[in-house]
Amino acid sequence: MSLCLGGCVSQPRAADPLSFNFTTSPEPTYSRERGSGFEPGAPHNAAGQPSFFTVDLPAEGNYRVTATLGGPAASNTTIKAELRRLMLDGVPVTAGATETRSFIVNVRTATIAAVPGVEAGVVKLKEPRESKDEIWAWDQRITLEINGSRPALRGLIIEPVQVPTVFLLGDSTVADQSREPYSSWGQMLTALFKPTVAVANHAQSGETFRDSLARRRIDKILSVMQPGDTVLLQFGHNDQKQQKDGSGNADSYKAELRTHAERILARGGVPVVVSSMERRNFDAAGRLKPSLTEYADAARVVAQDMKLAFIDLNAMSQQFYAALGPERSQAAHPMNNGKLDNTHHNNYGAMQLARLVALGLREARVPVAAQLRDDLGQIDPARPLPPEQFRVAASPGFTQQRPLGD
Repeated sequence: MSLCLGGCVSQPRAADPLSFNFTTSPEPTYSRERGSGFEPGAPHNAAGQPSFFTVDLPAEGNYRVTATLGGPAASNTTIKAELRRLMLDGVPVTAGATETRSFIVNVRTATIAAVPGVEAGVVKLKEPRESKDEIWAWDQRITLEINGSRPALRGLIIEPVQVPTVFLLGDSTVADQSREPYSSWGQMLTALFKPTVAVANHAQSGETFRDSLARRRIDKILSVMQPGDTVLLQFGHNDQKQQKDGSGNADSYKAELRTHAERILARGGVPVVVSSMERRNFDAAGRLKPSLTEYADAARVVAQDMKLAFIDLNAMSQQFYAALGPERSQAAHPMNNGKLDNTHHNNYGAMQLARLVALGLREARVPVAAQLRDDLGQIDPARPLPPEQFRVAASPGFTQQRPLGD
């Protein structure tokens, strides 16, 4: 039995799909008692006014969301999930027509189940960043952002699904950024896969491999990971700062990276080492000045020694910045209080880096690369998509608070 807004009242079994019809009225507001509905704020399907639809779920895991789009007028709909993870980007539907699209959303809680090699417990979330500002990433609900120049969402079907998962573990350049103008390649990578793979982003701003161990982020991944699942590991920016306080260096970085990879392999996962993208920094002659070479080299050494797949995002990002040059490369970064943030990225920069990660998965022949979309076109770090041609619907909510880390 499915759940229909405005009609059915019986609660579904845990494995049953949840169905929602948005052509009925009035549109419901979310409440704990109802277990679903629109968040208070903008009206549903209003041009230029994104809305949010939330659904409580019986358990954490992966869910297939099937969206029916379209209406009496021509429409263009973008859908993001949880913390602005891009799922559908600007889907056009002609007047009077409908179109159905599917995508996979990973839903999680902070609880860590006991499995071989992992003790039961909880992830040590950052207060109040994760426990309040980013709670949509941890609340065992799906929250969808309905956006676009003329959004038209007619219905949803949400059902649990068993699919391969790509886990992400890293710092602010990977983590879901909850507010504009910041973004990361981790929250754009979701849109590059077919609806046969889930992306579970466990990265967090300001963190290191050491933080992943201390806060039990890697334990959380290991507790839910299935054999054959992929784990992308990208730290470096903040690990580098440990040299200043004397708490670490490239050797400790390599040791902590090895610990992560060994534990993933022990659980049957596929670790993929990703070197950190460069900071945007040009000299007076217009040449890029690398700042993370030591840590990029360290990541490569560990991958070679352990015979792991390696994505040299550091080298590809340098090609990307150099191709755009000192001036146009600014388009990949957000402004913060009138100053360009040369470490973090906006939607354009995040999407270009996500495409480079996709390229790296293909070139390293990681098995999950077979599930990348067929329509991504040519991906070449030396020939990036022009920033002048890039558009993605901006989410509501803006911040001048810079993500943690540098």
